[in-house]
Amino acid sequence: MTLMAERETGRRAPGHPLRAEAVRGFAPWAGVAGFLVTAVPSAAGADRWQGGWAETRTELHGVLLILLPLAAAAGCWQGGRERRRGTEELWGTAVRGPLARFLASALPVALWVTAGYLLAAAGAMLATWPYATGDRPYLDLLPTDAVVLAAAGVAGQVVGRLVPWRVAAPLVAAGGYAGLGLSGRSGTGAGRRLDPAFPVAEHLVPVGWQPAAMAVWAVGLTAAAVLAYAARRRWTALPPLVAAVAAGALLVGSGDGPWRENPAAGRQVCDTSTTPQVCVNARYGELLPQVTAALSGVTRRLEGVRNLPARFEDHRGEPRDGEVQLPMLTPIGWSVVRGRLTDPEQYAWEAVMMLEGRGDCRELDPDLRLADDAVQHYLAPSPAERTFDELAAQGDEERRRELARRKAARAALAAMGDDERRGWLSAYFASVGACGAGEVPAL
Repeated sequence: MTLMAERETGRRAPGHPLRAEAVRGFAPWAGVAGFLVTAVPSAAGADRWQGGWAETRTELHGVLLILLPLAAAAGCWQGGRERRRGTEELWGTAVRGPLARFLASALPVALWVTAGYLLAAAGAMLATWPYATGDRPYLDLLPTDAVVLAAAGVAGQVVGRLVPWRVAAPLVAAGGYAGLGLSGRSGTGAGRRLDPAFPVAEHLVPVGWQPAAMAVWAVGLTAAAVLAYAARRRWTALPPLVAAVAAGALLVGSGDGPWRENPAAGRQVCDTSTTPQVCVNARYGELLPQVTAALSGVTRRLEGVRNLPARFEDHRGEPRDGEVQLPMLTPIGWSVVRGRLTDPEQYAWEAVMMLEGRGDCRELDPDLRLADDAVQHYLAPSPAERTFDELAAQGDEERRRELARRKAARAALAAMGDDERRGWLSAYFASVGACGAGEVPAL
């Protein structure tokens, strides 16, 4: 109808059915569900990701384990709408072809769920920004996750059109969740590599082609199913199916190739003004001043002491010669929350424990245990030391004698002159890692 005819008749031309589906009915509610399923669990566990860009990426990607089945179930419910209403025959008389009618119904739900996810993801990124401790935002998986999510919604619509059960949607949700969980979290098989909700560790990043291959894999399968169901020429389903198989073969055949170590995780940022030097992983480089400040009491008391490691290191794997492991900064949510060390005193005590190197000792000689306690008390006492001493003082006679011995050893080390104490500590740190008697000088 022309614009002049509209004015003469006072009627407006009917809107596009895609717009009607998008602004009314079930689709917007599916978008609200997508937003809430992403935002609520993420907000509840914000301590474990807020402040780390890789952790935020992992959190948003991990939501797909729940959100993909939800999107498929929403599409499935939408696909059975005409059957529930009893309007299938009327819908079949529409002028538009079956593929156009299918897409007009399927796309709004898929796009609304995806929009809800992206809105929540943007909120998570903004929440991380003020507390980021270094590195950069990781957006490599986000576009693919959004595309895969939309594909799941469209694929669910195909199931809803084909399966005449009212319980099809919840079954799709339950089956999708179980399938993704089993394939993505069991070993290193092909299912794990093809799983779009595969759990990604914070220290890994995808190679350049992995997100594109995953998108082609998911979209190709969905497009093939849609064309096989709704296209007039069913053979048009073959090209997307071939593309999906090729992308899947690439993902499976590459083994662990789609993922590599984050280059930033292999670098460290160091403060060389102390002994030992203090180095943190480059991904958390902005924490270096806080870590150095937390260890300042330890490094100040160790000035002039020999036999110390050259540095505290913070990289994956065993420390190299001349290095000692820095106390754990990750996983975020324990030592570090929203870009701040949660307990600097506890952190300093853990650093002294690392310097002593007794982690491999099954049993410690009593004299060695006394020396370790005295060194910890002098360099960085445990925040719980006073509580343990009070409990020992209220215990039986043996525990009270042990407490008296510990206090005597602490007092002996504190009473030494500076040169004498440095000499004793130098001999003490020469025995790092020892477990037996006679390995450290007596107090």
